[in-house]
Amino acid sequence: MTQQVNDNIVDKSIKRVHKLEAKGVKVFYDDFEAIKGIDMQIKANKVTAFIGPSGCGKSTFLRLFNRMNDYVDGFRMEGEILIDGENIYKKKVNVEQLRKQVGMVFQKPNPFPKSIYENVAYGLKIQGIKDKKYLKEKVEDSLKQVALWDEVKDDLNKSAMALSGGQQQRLCIARTLAVEPSIILMDEPTSALDPLSTAKIEELIYELKQKYTIVIVTHNMQQAGRISDYTAFFYLGELIEYDKSKKLFTNPEKQQTENYITGRFG
Repeated sequence: MTQQVNDNIVDKSIKRVHKLEAKGVKVFYDDFEAIKGIDMQIKANKVTAFIGPSGCGKSTFLRLFNRMNDYVDGFRMEGEILIDGENIYKKKVNVEQLRKQVGMVFQKPNPFPKSIYENVAYGLKIQGIKDKKYLKEKVEDSLKQVALWDEVKDDLNKSAMALSGGQQQRLCIARTLAVEPSIILMDEPTSALDPLSTAKIEELIYELKQKYTIVIVTHNMQQAGRISDYTAFFYLGELIEYDKSKKLFTNPEKQQTENYITGRFG
């Protein structure tokens, strides 16, 4: 039985998301319109950055892709969010399964008050996987993917809370990778970290896009320019401009975009 579960996970890991799309998306919190009719396609195996001033709707839009806004009082959405052509807001969608496919990394590291090993294995165990050899291999593989294995391999039973902030964030990314997502959403994942830890996370993001589709919200335009293939500029709930990062940062089409990236407002 365990072997069958494991085989299913391996099979699922082969399937990668080909297309993320928003069609006519509006978001309301009671009467307030936070997102004002956005159409967007996000490419697979690329890093797409969302930039814009605080309160512009970029985090709200990001969280639509794994339905994290469902928990917010007064939330209502119009339009469609499609993953491989399937509307993830249909009633029949299994949200728990969706969140295995679409992982989330938050602004502040949020390891569980458990051992390093248990943090990474947690998602697999709640899926019912008990094969110790398989769990051990997945923990090691996930920690290697985030370049943390060599730092913690002799201390896997140590509390994750004892790690540095940067190590905790890499551990949280490893925890996300262990359940084999196709997409990784990151909401300002380095804003609470020091420059050295930030650089490590940026290197990691660059490596991970070979296997995953990554969407990142960042307040740091230099970071967006360094790590992203595409950048979307949001302002007051609207998508002002969306293009290849190199073009958007050097030759934007919209005056609002130029004003923001040159520091004239925001």
